[in-house]
Amino acid sequence: MPVTRPGDIREQAKKGSAPPGSADGFRSVILSRRLARFAYNVGMVRVKNVLESWKTIRQDTAAAVEEFPAADFDFRPVAELQSFREIARHVLDASDGLMGALTDGVTDFSNPAFRPGMKAHMRDLPADAGAALAPALRQSIEEIAARLEAQPPEFFSAVVKRMDGQEITRLEMVQFVKEHELTHRQQLFVYLRLKGLTPATTRRRLARQAAK
Repeated sequence: MPVTRPGDIREQAKKGSAPPGSADGFRSVILSRRLARFAYNVGMVRVKNVLESWKTIRQDTAAAVEEFPAADFDFRPVAELQSFREIARHVLDASDGLMGALTDGVTDFSNPAFRPGMKAHMRDLPADAGAALAPALRQSIEEIAARLEAQPPEFFSAVVKRMDGQEITRLEMVQFVKEHELTHRQQLFVYLRLKGLTPATTRRRLARQAAK
């Protein structure tokens, strides 16, 4: 069954615009109501779930930073890859910068002109920050969630342009940044494994299995 996106509904509503009372006008009203209902669901249901899952992901990202040997933060498996420190800092800066820009009202992330504004939302940590990254990561997600939770439902259903030019809703942009962190969290987990350490997610799974 095809999935209807808010942008599709908007386009249908535009095409169906007609004088009130006409068949096309009635269709436009129905489409507008569908869009309003979608916006309500985005604001009242999905946002909370996305943010709660992101908080869980972030706790495990921070735990990886805490558990990695402090003397090895510049470790990288091969020269071409980022170091553990660089990945952790990238997660922090990208989420702070992109979500700060989103709540500032940026709608076109494909235009590089938005990037200087990201720096205002990034934390003032030294380039060689190590242990300080873990509390910063935890504080960051709480602040991001608070800003997003303060937005009205229609904020999340509004369409923005992603870095690759694709049009998505603001909520989908939040999801995109969350998935970006998931990718890099997995990198941190691989680095942990290479140091003989077990990531928190695996420890929880093993504990559940042992409790059965």
